[in-house]
Amino acid sequence: MTDRRPLEPLEPLDTVVVGAGQAGLSTSYHLQRLGLAHVVLDAEESAGGAWQHRWDSLTMDDVHGVADLPDGPAPGRGRHRANDVIPAWFADYERAHDLPVLRPVRVDRVESSGDLLVVRAGDRSWTTRTVVNATGTWSRPFVPSYPGRSSFRGEQLHTADYPGAEHFRGRRVLVVGGGASAIQLLGELRPVTDTVWATRREPVWRDASDPFDGRAAIALVEERVRRGLPPASVVSVTGLALRPQEQEAARLGAYDRRPMFERIEPDGVRWADGTVEPVDVIVWATGFRPAVGHLGPLGLRTPAGGIRLVMSTRDVQSATTAAADPRVQLVGYGPSASTIGGNRAGRAAATAVARHVREARQARQDAEVA
Repeated sequence: MTDRRPLEPLEPLDTVVVGAGQAGLSTSYHLQRLGLAHVVLDAEESAGGAWQHRWDSLTMDDVHGVADLPDGPAPGRGRHRANDVIPAWFADYERAHDLPVLRPVRVDRVESSGDLLVVRAGDRSWTTRTVVNATGTWSRPFVPSYPGRSSFRGEQLHTADYPGAEHFRGRRVLVVGGGASAIQLLGELRPVTDTVWATRREPVWRDASDPFDGRAAIALVEERVRRGLPPASVVSVTGLALRPQEQEAARLGAYDRRPMFERIEPDGVRWADGTVEPVDVIVWATGFRPAVGHLGPLGLRTPAGGIRLVMSTRDVQSATTAAADPRVQLVGYGPSASTIGGNRAGRAAATAVARHVREARQARQDAEVA
């Protein structure tokens, strides 16, 4: 939508939502139903969140399920590209519910100003009573520091920049990482080129027919967030499973895992036994980190590096309030970092915003009477 609002409203907003992925759209929907004045600031040029940046070969059959948005059924499975289908769904949803999404607006920082918060994006700012952070992780790909990494003469890229298997045809590719994305990329790459797989830990496999242990995964993330630690991968709890489209890669040996190398050489990597493995490309399937740097001025992080949430609910996916500052809600962070969790967290965050606004209004009225 076209932004015709002033740089800073005369009256503070009830909340500013940062991010228009699934969690941000869910939050905006519930805020709208509660009659709360808000805007959604999205850094992207168009609707779709991180989905618009996924690789072209990722189809709706390949994704691990997408939950419905509130009053908005998710697209079904199929061979259509996920980076087309889901952005189109998000755009239709924004229009259908007239959500106040402003883009492109990249938030630089959020600052405290008395009882209020100021959200800054370049030379623009919004004053608000609360902030809902829904920025996800896609904008913060993680690549570990490894000895010799800068000396490598081949190509290095992260999952976030993966251009599809054909790009690598005829080149020897080292895939680093033990999560689901590594499994998926190996499944695409091995049938067209030679691959090597390295992980820090021995993979934990489960049969694809076994039910996904979502509760155990959420419990693991909850415990880390409760302790103020950064959220981490839950693959060690849920395990890895091969889908039918990855069976050919398995037959070709794609999942014969090697332990991590000692260092990177100009033309490959050196294993612990001193031998050098020649590779042309290193793909870092090493995950992402939460995009919360703009919240730094609020001092939400614990000494352990994470943001502790108030875990006062039985549904841990609805825990959204920052323990260090109840004006800040985080959706799609920690226990709610999934499409299902983002929806639940969006409703919980909107409810928490409504409660904070109501209590702040009552406090002002009491002060005026006194």
